[in-house]
Parts: sequence; structure tokens; C-alpha cells
Amino acid sequence: MLTADEDGKADWEDVLLLQRATELGRVVFTQDSDSLVLAAAWQIGRRDFAGLVYAHQLRVTIGGAIQDLVLIASLMRLEEMRNRVEFLQL
Repeated sequence: MLTADEDGKADWEDVLLLQRATELGRVVFTQDSDSLVLAAAWQIGRRDFAGLVYAHQLRVTIGGAIQDLVLIASLMRLEEMRNRVEFLQL
């Protein structure tokens, strides 16, 4: 796991974060709905990205999100997440 803050990119815009994660071969976890719009635009434009996992801030607990993220990480390979958006507990 690598947070945007740990990577020194906490102030980057969503498009740059998604691009950076893709370059690093990492799936993005976010609670920012703007990232959903960005991922959809990239899917429509057939622009590759490593994958995105979204959880609504008010509909998922921290423990629930961690549990679901561990499950996704254990069941799906990076290639399977490519250009996908997964939703947690909606």
C-alpha cells in the first residue's frame, strides 16, 4: 500500500494521481466521486488505468473498507483490475 501523502503527491489532482498509480502498477482506492467521473471518461476513451476501487464516505466503515480491499487484493490480479471500477458496500 502507498498513500498519495506517503508518495508526496497529496496535493495532486485526480487525473495525475490515477496516471501515477497506473505507472506504478497500483490500483487506486478513493472516496472521491470525482474519481468515478474520471475513470468513466478513461474507460470511454479507452485510456488504460490500473483500476479504481470506490467507497462512499457515509456508506462504508473503515473496518468494512479494509476487509473488502483485502478480499479484492486476494482474489483479483492486477491484470483483472485493469480499466475496472469496483464499488465497496453500496
